[in-house]
Amino acid sequence: MGRLHLDEVPALAGVTAVLSNLVSNVPAVLMLKPFVESLADQQKAWLVVAMAATLAGNFTILGSIANLIVVQRAAGSGVGIGFWDHFKVGAPLTLITLAIGTWSVAVAARIIYFAGRPRGSRASTWSRR
Repeated sequence: MGRLHLDEVPALAGVTAVLSNLVSNVPAVLMLKPFVESLADQQKAWLVVAMAATLAGNFTILGSIANLIVVQRAAGSGVGIGFWDHFKVGAPLTLITLAIGTWSVAVAARIIYFAGRPRGSRASTWSRR
């Protein structure tokens, strides 16, 4: 899918995560919808988008409305959580969980693909992504 290779799990996860932090997860998913619908394996693509959009919300305080609610409630109880306080934990946590999620979806997709392939098939490349 173009230069971004959105048909590949890591590329789609990365684009989704970045977009989710720029415009929030719901608008990001809506913006990605036309690209996902043009892919051969939409089921896998939607799974990647759901995983990445959800996990990417932990990157910064602004990444998710839930983060803002927690920060506001904490402030009401006298606990201050600043942008950088959250970022020190949120950024590494997000990168780690996105890496694990991307790897998990890629491995699961390959297992499902190979499980459905007829015995004796000698396809040299994994064309159905």
